[in-house]
Amino acid sequence: MAGEHRRTALVVRGGWEGHAPVAATDLFVPFLEKNGFEVRLADSPAPYADPAYMSGVDLIVQCYTMGTIEQDQLKGLRAAIEAGTGMAGWHGGIADSYRNSSDYLHLIGGQFACHPGKHPDDEDAGTERHNFVPYTVNMLPEAAGHPITEGIGDFDLVTEQYWVLADDYNDVLATTTQKVRPWDPWHREVTSPAIWTRRWGKGRIFVATPGHSLDVLRNDSVRTIIERGMLWASR
Repeated sequence: MAGEHRRTALVVRGGWEGHAPVAATDLFVPFLEKNGFEVRLADSPAPYADPAYMSGVDLIVQCYTMGTIEQDQLKGLRAAIEAGTGMAGWHGGIADSYRNSSDYLHLIGGQFACHPGKHPDDEDAGTERHNFVPYTVNMLPEAAGHPITEGIGDFDLVTEQYWVLADDYNDVLATTTQKVRPWDPWHREVTSPAIWTRRWGKGRIFVATPGHSLDVLRNDSVRTIIERGMLWASR
């Protein structure tokens, strides 16, 4: 429609290929376009260092596991979010990015630490499947009326269960609890945030830890939460 304002989404995808960053983000690009976003794709965080461009970005969707970020890129990312740009992502693409930067961890509010797998002697030992365990994503009472999670109850997955190091500035919507199994060295259950939001200046940040593979991203609950999370985070 003539004169219709289109928001701008920057999709930054790359890093470790095990999270299929191109295929994973391709699942959500049509949703963004349907919701009025003009989408730019980037294969590195380089655009973050362009303040003139970043000032017009309404939403960053990042799927960039590990990798590195330069100081000017991080400075630009933080400045954009503080000014109102939203940021959204899932799994290692946002919660295990740029391990070289503690300031990035401070911005996001949670860092992947581990995904404890099956018994060490399990037949899948040494394969990716060894890390796929059954677990539950538990919605908190605060999630019942939140626009990201409204109407979504607890749900079960069989995939990597993220043990996350996080701080209490996060607004947590859902958690997951790592049980104590006979072979584990820890002595009590550990609960980590699984879905959280974070306010940073005028900007909003959304993180979901499920999303290791395309089948997890296609799960009805996971996909709905990510789609809503992107819209919630956007300027």
